[in-house]
Amino acid sequence: MLDELLGRAELKARIEELEEERRELERRLEAEEERRRAAVHNRQQADERVNKLGDRIADLEGQLERARGDEEEASFSRVETLDLERTKELVGRLESVTTGQEGALSAYIDEESRPDGVAETVTDGWALLDRARPCLAYADDFGVLRVLCNPPLPPEPFVSWSEGFRVHPAWFLPQGRFAMALVRSDLFALGVYKDDERLEFDGFESDVKEAHSKGGFSQSRFERRRDQQIDEHLERCHNRLGRLDVERLIVVGQRTLLSEFRERATATAAVDATGKPNEALADAYETFWRTRIYLP
Repeated sequence: MLDELLGRAELKARIEELEEERRELERRLEAEEERRRAAVHNRQQADERVNKLGDRIADLEGQLERARGDEEEASFSRVETLDLERTKELVGRLESVTTGQEGALSAYIDEESRPDGVAETVTDGWALLDRARPCLAYADDFGVLRVLCNPPLPPEPFVSWSEGFRVHPAWFLPQGRFAMALVRSDLFALGVYKDDERLEFDGFESDVKEAHSKGGFSQSRFERRRDQQIDEHLERCHNRLGRLDVERLIVVGQRTLLSEFRERATATAAVDATGKPNEALADAYETFWRTRIYLP
């Protein structure tokens, strides 16, 4: 009776109504967060597998080319990825080729250009060359030697006819003084090299949460915290790179993070390198300095 006289009954009823509305919204939010947990977990797993899938796709493409040997469509007779030692042999052989005047074709074809005469000389048509480009193309005027290459540090597009192939070891091999940084969302590793010798090493790991389990704080709070941890990790990476005194920097690692470093890097590449910083960098270095070749 007193509540009614003072107008409190109506306020209490309104409070109960709002409490029930809040509880309903909380139930809906919890259901939505549960759905998001599964999506975020899948996204995290996919992010970790991207680099592995890239290499696997390349291998399957090579197998597909060989499997098409019985079809009318042209195919490469051989597709192979060369490690650093085999790449050195390739460079040496290409450098040793001599022909008559303007008997050796050298070209770098990117994804946009289609220079006249190149495809017909190297692969008998663009249908085959399109599968390998962007690539370096080498061929002699007799068609005795024909090879396409995907080097680690390709040049700008060019076409050249001379009495020998245009081959720069720096396109294929570690040359001079440079740095390579491996960046993952939870790891950083940095090496300074002179040719193929590592002179300096720096690295660290950061505490970045990888998955959100049920219970505890909400999914949205987890995502904000994880994003903050990654941002802090990337800031540490940039600070370490800012101390470098080298002209060339190669940044490799997690594909989704490479855009953060393109302004300061000479080249970037997605690689799958696991383990502690030291061993992960060694793995990334070996993976980066590989050359894929295609023999028509």
